Amino acid sequence: MVVSASLVQTIAIYAIPVLLAITLHEAAHGYAARHFGDSTAAVMGRLSLNPLRHVDLFGTIAMPLLLYFMTSGNFVFGYAKPVPVDSRNLRRPKQDMLWVAFAGPASNLLMALMWALFAAFLAIAGVDETFFIGMAQAGVLVNFVMAALNLFPLPPLDGGRMLVAVLPYAQAVMLSRIENFGFFIVLALAATRLLEYWMVPLLAAFNFGLAVLLRPLIQFL
Repeated sequence: MVVSASLVQTIAIYAIPVLLAITLHEAAHGYAARHFGDSTAAVMGRLSLNPLRHVDLFGTIAMPLLLYFMTSGNFVFGYAKPVPVDSRNLRRPKQDMLWVAFAGPASNLLMALMWALFAAFLAIAGVDETFFIGMAQAGVLVNFVMAALNLFPLPPLDGGRMLVAVLPYAQAVMLSRIENFGFFIVLALAATRLLEYWMVPLLAAFNFGLAVLLRPLIQFL
């Protein structure tokens, strides 16, 4: 019963941060694509801040919960429905795709900053409500993890698409061929904990950058 209550509390704390992180990440790709000339996401109704437009029942809900129970909360992984982008419609397909791909992780880094500011506001206001404090902390963590994971340089992750955009044509074509298997490679790297060699340093860098940005505000706490 205690475990069940703890799980419910964890889900309640993480639900809003996760939904916002997924929704704004995918919407950011769509808005960036439209800015550079591709309206595919808008035409298909995916240029939306409605979480239901982006949630994948298996990848966003079933898989994370299944992995949570199977690994006692030590390993959780999930994904949303990717926003469709037709690079042929972009004004400069190769160069613009770099920014379209980067828009997702960039939105997560911005959201992490917003959640950190929310936590700072709670502290300044003297609010000692553990639920909201926990949600703010979850918001920072979820968005940092999502940004770091998506920056991994392997298609179909955003980092892989960014790398394809900057590589010479021949190398870009070779890397793009991995896309159909990239998801399984990332899963294998995560399951064997090899992905931590990428995630841990990047998360440390994100936390350092956040601390630098918040340093002036922390002086008032």
